[in-house]
Amino acid sequence: MLRKKTNGVARRPQRTSLLQDITDKSVDRRAFLRGSGLAIGGLAALGATGGTVTRANAQAAITGAVETVKSVCTHCSVGCTVIAEVSNGVWVGQEPGWDSPFNLGAHCAKGASVREHAHGERRLKYPMKKENGEWVRISWEQAIDEIGDGMMKIREESGPDSVYWLGSAKHNNEQAYLFRKFAAYWGTNNVDHQARICHSTTVAGVANTWGYGAMTNSYNDIHNSKAIFIIGGNPAEAHPVSLLHVLRAKEQNNAPLIVCDPRFTRTAAHADEYVRFRPGTDVALVWGILYHIFENGWEDKEFIRTRVWGMDQIREEVRKWNPEEVERVTGVPGSQLRRVARTMANNRPGTVIWCMGGTQHTNGNNNTRAYCILQLALGNMGTSGGGTNIFRGHDNVQGATDLGVLSHTLPGYYGLSAGAWAHWARVWGEEPEWLAGQFDKITGADGKEKSLQNLTGIPVSRWIDGVLEDKENMDQPNNVRAMVLWGHAPNSQTRGKEMKTAMEKLDMLVVIDPYPTVSAVMQDRTDGVYLLPACTQFETRGSVTASNRSLQWRDKVVDPLFESLPDEVIMAKFANKFGWADRLFRNIEMEDAETPVVESITREFNKGLWTIGYTGQSPERIKSHMANQHTFDRTTLQAVGGPNDGEYYGLPWPCWGTAEMGHPGTPNLYDMSKPVSQGGLTFRARFGVERDGQNLLAEGVYSANSEIQDGYPEFTMQMLMDLGWDGDLTDEERAAIDAVAGPKTNWKTDLSGGIQRVAIKHECAPFGNAKARAVVWTFPDPIPLHREPLYTNRRDLVEDYPTYEDRKFYRLPTMYASIQKQDFSKDYPIILTSGRLVEYEGGGDETRSNPWLAELQQDMFVEINPRDANNLGVRDGAQVWVEGPEGGKVKVMAMVTERVGEGVAFMPFHFGGHFEGEDLRSKYPPGADPYVLGEATNTAQTYGYDSVTQMQETKATLCKIWAA
Repeated sequence: MLRKKTNGVARRPQRTSLLQDITDKSVDRRAFLRGSGLAIGGLAALGATGGTVTRANAQAAITGAVETVKSVCTHCSVGCTVIAEVSNGVWVGQEPGWDSPFNLGAHCAKGASVREHAHGERRLKYPMKKENGEWVRISWEQAIDEIGDGMMKIREESGPDSVYWLGSAKHNNEQAYLFRKFAAYWGTNNVDHQARICHSTTVAGVANTWGYGAMTNSYNDIHNSKAIFIIGGNPAEAHPVSLLHVLRAKEQNNAPLIVCDPRFTRTAAHADEYVRFRPGTDVALVWGILYHIFENGWEDKEFIRTRVWGMDQIREEVRKWNPEEVERVTGVPGSQLRRVARTMANNRPGTVIWCMGGTQHTNGNNNTRAYCILQLALGNMGTSGGGTNIFRGHDNVQGATDLGVLSHTLPGYYGLSAGAWAHWARVWGEEPEWLAGQFDKITGADGKEKSLQNLTGIPVSRWIDGVLEDKENMDQPNNVRAMVLWGHAPNSQTRGKEMKTAMEKLDMLVVIDPYPTVSAVMQDRTDGVYLLPACTQFETRGSVTASNRSLQWRDKVVDPLFESLPDEVIMAKFANKFGWADRLFRNIEMEDAETPVVESITREFNKGLWTIGYTGQSPERIKSHMANQHTFDRTTLQAVGGPNDGEYYGLPWPCWGTAEMGHPGTPNLYDMSKPVSQGGLTFRARFGVERDGQNLLAEGVYSANSEIQDGYPEFTMQMLMDLGWDGDLTDEERAAIDAVAGPKTNWKTDLSGGIQRVAIKHECAPFGNAKARAVVWTFPDPIPLHREPLYTNRRDLVEDYPTYEDRKFYRLPTMYASIQKQDFSKDYPIILTSGRLVEYEGGGDETRSNPWLAELQQDMFVEINPRDANNLGVRDGAQVWVEGPEGGKVKVMAMVTERVGEGVAFMPFHFGGHFEGEDLRSKYPPGADPYVLGEATNTAQTYGYDSVTQMQETKATLCKIWAA
């Protein structure tokens, strides 16, 4: 039995500074980069096991004072602090942040080598374009002029929606917010980012269950968990530092760790109970666990009565999933699931953790809601040690989602309604008529003209169909003709062969990134391709939101290298070219005509993001937290004394009201044991007050010290008046409320924050006090259902658990039944899934360009079970072909292993630079090719999109494998 042996905090080794050996020889930055051989990444593997960075020995000499700059790792969303050591403008060394409550002096392999990400030799060094098949260096002025002229010509001929602005989870909050605003001023909702293809089904499922689509607790709060249930996630590789928090609970609480995954991962190796199940059967698996919970009366009946709506309907569905049926569908014995159910019931509070293994399915929204319902049944929500802890993938994918880089909403999840646009027009000081005039119109099926300003755009998962689909089948006037990939790796998306075709059909392809990405080489264009060098996040400053909703501030480590520019400056250049920079930056302070003051952007989104509470985190408050990390408790994240006494680290949203109001942030969502003014919350009332004659508001329960001691709807001015609380408003607040909609003004659109302030003064949640919704009547499946993947080899289950009928949404026709009715299983018998490696991140362009990481994993591979390998005549280490049923195929190395079960194959998704057996290294700009190239698994991955969000289905398709 594991016993606690330490306090869980890494101790700084007793050694001298990284730069103790300094000689008298001076050297400039470029000479240093040519001559240095920093050792930090060479020992990066130590970081994966909780080690630290060792001393960097520079071969070239350094003079002058060494400055330390605090930043945040640019890989996964744990939010690890990086301490950069800078000499004469050169980043010469790094250490992990010992004071950070997130990483506590630890780094993974990627974090231990981020210096090389900034100073990397394989960076894109200056603007380039493809001319007669060759890469040609151009100036920034020429690039902006040519691209801008081309886009304005396309806009004039085909409308603003024919240019697609694809943003990034690698942008900081300020850049993400400015990017969404930029797209609005261009006049399109054809804007999106990586969240669409990683956690959009999480956001939709979770937000429609209890109010907000985010991680409810924190990595640190897992210390309080008595059981840990991980499904479709592999944090040991995807978020290694997060595993330190998981293992702390396992050690000090004897908390059982249950891992459900089709593959025996490095995380599963730590499990007390490993559950191997068939890919794509998550709902059936969870219902199989709930079956035993309900049959034995292990559910939390009082929690369900007071805080949950619709559980009776769930119970009826779960009753169908007896152990025999669950085993038929998932392959998991009923006895094992009964053991899992008993473990969860006997060890409360328990936390549920998931990642993309659960989200990337055609019914991904069903999966995420099923996970939530499991926690509601056990009463594990709104409590320390419980919650749904959704580990986000990129360093700011949470923030970029919150800031609205999405085709279906404006910043703060306000949606695209007239009211949402009116709110943001007020924040921006913009004329609503001018803004509306930027958008195109279409005639709907009902014969009425509709503005595309209010209609969802094409999601990034489907941009290729925006190019290739017959425009008569689309809900926009013309096809996409220009594609801007701004911080996005195309090899992270499915249907690689069709993407190549789409890229070649475009009038213009623009790639803005520190590295050229696979976009530069996966198409065979001879012209019309532009590569623009963006800075890394270490060459600018701004806030970034970790997976637990905490905001942290990155200071600039070094000035922009080579000819790269910060993303906000590039946006300003384009805005000037398009002629509306004065409008875009109307309320934003500028250093010059092309350089926004980052803190001023923060203040602007503080003025508008009332829905999710991005209003209280002023730049000064965030920076103060970064400067005083040592004062925050490592488990509660609450400051103990010091200048931030009582506040929670990073002011996790919602941080209600204005910064002057001093709200401490919300550590655990929906925790009623704390007053709202101290970080407590109820479930959000966003679904009305009744349904089918039943009450949707909480029954006799409320947050601590609440003056309304029952459920209540969201706050409006009228509600303040009815309660007699409107007298608490100041004259300025009342005037601001009257300027919006008078008594109809609600807590989300009151720019003064008065409604929030008064509600919280009376210890009420501004968004109301309601029940969580186990049944989502607005979704295709109100009760989560198991549906077979589009490409399934279990034809015996298709009749019982069919997919959806074909439908049209997000402007495009989407196929379901028309694919599933075809039987591909005889020719493509093996289930194909994909996932992460510890060494690389996302599409892998930056990490495969890092020599310290590249040496750790040099080959793209496919994992094959020994039985399958022997039947196929495949040996470990041999080259094989993997082909999907849509014809895409990749040539990779075989790894014969029992990690995958019989009939299942796994490939990592970080590789690119090979295409169907062809090495494309010669197509990169000279010196900008990553050290490691390989096939992209998504060349062989197939069609399939979630029924609510258009999330791509990468975890459950089919393939065939043969020796190359």
